[in-house]
Amino acid sequence: QVQLVESGGGLVQAGGSLRLSCAASGISFSIYAMGWYRQAPGKQRELVADIISGGITNYADSVKGRFTISRDNAKNTVYLEMNSLKSEDTAVYYCRARARGYVYWGQGTQVTVSS
Repeated sequence: QVQLVESGGGLVQAGGSLRLSCAASGISFSIYAMGWYRQAPGKQRELVADIISGGITNYADSVKGRFTISRDNAKNTVYLEMNSLKSEDTAVYYCRARARGYVYWGQGTQVTVSS
């Protein structure tokens, strides 16, 4: 059974930082492209950042220079370090795993940035 479990969300003031984690089980983690997506109320889910098995990363323009995605294949975990948070970063953040035609999603973790 595949599970992606996010953690690390919460309430933070604008300018602050949070670190999200997504622990995966039931998959061969190292071969999967891992991504963080977010969905704000009334908006579509959007890509925040992703990292392929070789470590190449990709970021949405809105988070470049503020967010960093990384992965630890030994721990089957992907991280999202978020700095200089803005009110517009408020959303539910989801972890996604993708490989060989398979896509899995976590349940999401709420990030709220107060101004």
